Amino acid sequence: MNDSFIKENVYEILDYIDEGIHIIDKNGRIVYYNRFAQLIDDIDRDKAIGRHILEVYPSLSYETSTLLTVMKTGEPILNVEQTFINYKGKKITTINSSIPIKYKKKIVGALEISRDITQVKQMSETIVELQDELYNGKKKEKKEKKKNKRAKYTFMDIIGENKEMLDLKSLALRAADTDAPVLVYGDTGTGKELFVHSIHNASSRKDKPFIAQNCAALPANLLEGILFGTVKGGFTGAEDRPGLFELANGGTLFLDEINSMPLELQAKLLRVLQDNVIRRVGDIKTVDVDVRIITATNVPPEEAVETKQMRKDLYYRLNVVSFEIPPLKDRKDDIPILTKFFIEKFNKKLGRNVENVSNEVMKIFFEYDWEGNVRELEHLLEGIMSIYDVKTIEVEHLTPKFRNYKKNIRNNGIKSLKETLEDTEKNIILNALKTNNENITHTAEMLKIPRQTLQYKINKYNLK
Repeated sequence: MNDSFIKENVYEILDYIDEGIHIIDKNGRIVYYNRFAQLIDDIDRDKAIGRHILEVYPSLSYETSTLLTVMKTGEPILNVEQTFINYKGKKITTINSSIPIKYKKKIVGALEISRDITQVKQMSETIVELQDELYNGKKKEKKEKKKNKRAKYTFMDIIGENKEMLDLKSLALRAADTDAPVLVYGDTGTGKELFVHSIHNASSRKDKPFIAQNCAALPANLLEGILFGTVKGGFTGAEDRPGLFELANGGTLFLDEINSMPLELQAKLLRVLQDNVIRRVGDIKTVDVDVRIITATNVPPEEAVETKQMRKDLYYRLNVVSFEIPPLKDRKDDIPILTKFFIEKFNKKLGRNVENVSNEVMKIFFEYDWEGNVRELEHLLEGIMSIYDVKTIEVEHLTPKFRNYKKNIRNNGIKSLKETLEDTEKNIILNALKTNNENITHTAEMLKIPRQTLQYKINKYNLK
């Protein structure tokens, strides 16, 4: 019997075992789920295979994952209870035994056997709740059975193994467990919407409405009516119509490009956040609302405050939980993973059989600045695969912009104007910090910029 025969039949046998079997390789990538493990974790096996374990289970870390721990220590961990949240926001409790896999005395992976006790734990918690209701007279609210707009993406749709991205997914998952406002900053195309959708889908509000509105898409007078609603007679042509706050009641309202919202409208938004009541345009009555607010901006929030694009008091109210999504040029280690993902995606969509890109193309990808970020990489590959049906994408298949960029790579190492200016700014800040013994306030005064702006640039250039 050859190895492939044994592997195929062993895997089929494992699918009939009533315990979850989960295997990762030495790099922490998932190589196998049996059928029962897929059911326990509520995981799409096809999506999970080949992904790093922390991508699929963002609530875990290198320290808390039993699989990663046994690979590090070389010692098995037996019969340990583990509660985690999967990428859909579902809380799962299992009893795990994790064992390192060794070959010629070297650790090449790890195997985990899981027994699902989620329902047992839920039943015990329910009994406690029922006792509390019996003695304290508390009543449960009835679940709404309305059909609402839903967020599309989950944390599984955020591709990448870059450490900063994994940390952001972990932070976003923790934020999903609260109702605190979230402010997301990132350049266009970095994936802000993916994070926002994922936070909603992993939250307790996931079965309630998810409403998104781009604040730059509408003029101020229309945006006010859309957000807060209108009443008939409130102004010419006005009708009785609920706004997005009422439609999102109980759920999440995502306001993109919040810095584009007029300042007077920002003041009304601030009052809603403080009082949890809205007043339709032209009305005298108020309506109570329960809405979680998530906002996003494609300029640094501190800069938006400094340039009067955002009210300072609103910024502090929205900035309870905040994170910055790095541009693709700062997470280039994810380019091969993203490239592979998009190739597989468009192979299915376009009926192609592309296997990879050439080494020369990958070199260009690593050298390129990606001003359009992940979205630019996605659109580039979609365009190429729409036209060419090849096994390997070569330089000749790239658009003129990228073919010309290859020539510029050889241009004696001359940096672009943007890179030169950034290097100059970085050196000026470093020298000023050194002069002032790294005192932020004194350095900001010397450079004649706000302290917040200096702090942002220190973080931007990693000058901590």
